[in-house]
Amino acid sequence: MLHPIKEIVKNQKAGIPVGIYSVCSSNNYVIEAALERALRNNDYLLIESTANQVNQFGGYTGMRPLDFKEFVYEIADKVGFPREKVILGGDHLGPLVWKGLDEKTAMKYSKDLIREYVLAGFTKIHIDTSMHIGDDLNSGKFGDSLIAERAAILCEVAEAAFSDLKENEINVLHPVYIVGSEVPIPGGSQDEEEEISVTKSENLKNTIDTFKEAFKRYGLDKCFNENVIAVVVQPGVEFGSDTIWAYNRDKAKELVNTLNDYENLIFEAHSTDYQTPIALKELVEDGFAILKVGPALTFALREGLFALSCIEEDLFTNDENVEISKFRDILDFSMVKEPENWKNHYKGSGKEVKFERKYSFSDRARYYLPNAHVDYALHKMICNLNSVSIPLPLISQYMPTQYKRVRMGLIKKDAESLLKDKVNEYIEDYMFATKPSLKIKKKA
Repeated sequence: MLHPIKEIVKNQKAGIPVGIYSVCSSNNYVIEAALERALRNNDYLLIESTANQVNQFGGYTGMRPLDFKEFVYEIADKVGFPREKVILGGDHLGPLVWKGLDEKTAMKYSKDLIREYVLAGFTKIHIDTSMHIGDDLNSGKFGDSLIAERAAILCEVAEAAFSDLKENEINVLHPVYIVGSEVPIPGGSQDEEEEISVTKSENLKNTIDTFKEAFKRYGLDKCFNENVIAVVVQPGVEFGSDTIWAYNRDKAKELVNTLNDYENLIFEAHSTDYQTPIALKELVEDGFAILKVGPALTFALREGLFALSCIEEDLFTNDENVEISKFRDILDFSMVKEPENWKNHYKGSGKEVKFERKYSFSDRARYYLPNAHVDYALHKMICNLNSVSIPLPLISQYMPTQYKRVRMGLIKKDAESLLKDKVNEYIEDYMFATKPSLKIKKKA
């Protein structure tokens, strides 16, 4: 069986502007919403976890790759989504988490990481060695050659792991690999730059040539030609705390034209969160056939949770029999108490930081949803709202799009359905962008 993403590559090279979006989240509501939406269209769904999120030590979710796989499958079973249509991906697999350590230790951990992902059955592997490790900057050797060398080493480990996996599971798909040397950092920009520079055409050529040569040195020629299917580049899109850098296809034209020289490669675009539907569509038409989205989905979830909190307060503030969850207050209290996950992203006056903790596009609040106190408040709020029939006027007031969909009979008006539909507002943009249109893309 051909890997589903290889089918996308074939279509792209045939001039059909089709793509796939990648749900980069470990939140159960986000994953459930995405699975339910994909089920309605009988689509494949690509779900990815990042190295700092899920790794051999548990990451910030407490899950190892096999745990994350079972977590996703459990939700898939719940909604009736076929497991075989779930594509599991590992994002930024490399020294990301251990870049402050010495090279030997960081690479050892990276090898263990990628092996564990492949053995768990993840078939879309982003090998990311683009970051400095230990003393790289002082050595003067850091550049594409070293980045490619480390990537080849990790790919060799991945291929060996797949061989071991295949001994016990005959019908497993061979992983596809994504590489690159100009990789945006996970989670959005931490600096409010005036402009994001598009990857230069000559840089793309150098990256591909350098990676190809490094893979050849490790006996991975066939793997590079057949299973390296995408390159991560910077198309000029990014987001910060309150800024969005929109896609400008004119500025990316030279880069896009260069992609036509490579018959087996597409682009993977990171940080596409908050782009307009038209911009997302243009990205896919221009060869950015894998669109990564993560913070925008939990941003939508946070919007939904805040709306439900307002509904809860309006319904129960004067009801002495109901204990209100105070979800928003508890979330912010937890963020203030443990600032490690947002302090490097939110800057400015106390007033500005207080605003960003709640409303920033970077959505660092997502790191606090698993917190025991926040999780309790969230479920308390859901329980309170599900104890009554939520009045339509309140849904109209705080969730107007969902109000219309309730009236049309498209969704139910219980708290979970409203919440998941809020997430789907963003997913719809990606579904629009990745589906082929009647217009056939012309070769440049």
